Amino acid sequence: MATTVEELREEVRRRYAESARAVTEGRTADCGCGGGSCCADGESDASNFGEALYNVEQRGELPQAATLASLGCGNPTAVADLREGETVLDLGSGGGIDVILSAKRVGPTGIAYGLDMTDEMLALAQKNAADAGVRNVHFLKGVIEQIPLPAHSIDVVISNCVINLSVDKPAVLTEIARVLRPGGRIGISDVVAEDHLTPEHRAERGSYVGCIAGALSRGEYETGLQAAGFEEVSVEFTHEVADGMHGAIVKAVKTREPEAKG
Repeated sequence: MATTVEELREEVRRRYAESARAVTEGRTADCGCGGGSCCADGESDASNFGEALYNVEQRGELPQAATLASLGCGNPTAVADLREGETVLDLGSGGGIDVILSAKRVGPTGIAYGLDMTDEMLALAQKNAADAGVRNVHFLKGVIEQIPLPAHSIDVVISNCVINLSVDKPAVLTEIARVLRPGGRIGISDVVAEDHLTPEHRAERGSYVGCIAGALSRGEYETGLQAAGFEEVSVEFTHEVADGMHGAIVKAVKTREPEAKG
């Protein structure tokens, strides 16, 4: 069993690399959040994850390989209220589905960045973006705890069922605040636990790489975002993915710089 930070991160990277290889070979991705045996140990309803959470019109804007690679638990582009000319960053961009949709929403005067740590997913995303005919996209390699972009360079941060996989969630929230411009906002889909569930309870309901064991509770999310400099924080449950665990929409607005670490 993975016990260290690096072992957990490598397990996540390996699972998502396999998902990308599956899609490249013409198979449906079968690992990651919502990927059958990899999500909640196979007990979650597949309709709660992946391409089923995008409407027919959105799926029609995407190459088939992008929808096959969709492993998320929500549709952040539907809640982020993206506007023409904005710069958006997708954390854990995978096969590029949300980056492509974002690029179309912000238009040619806007920019959509995708950040992922998996070479195979980055290659798949680049191909999907080219097949979709979008030019205003940039894919970056890196981890979401250390975003390779300058401070105050992003208008909107989105993410789809990835923050729960982070090995250092306070660092992720602080980095999100760092790269956002004042007044910047987040529109995140994630798996979130009810407040009464302890970390041990969450681990009983599913694996870390299946997006369950590492999930924050609603209260932890709210407190973490407030400490990182956000206001207007909301964590809205949308559908249950395991007992006491929910797909959720997380929204907030950056109003100040993150609190200094003690």
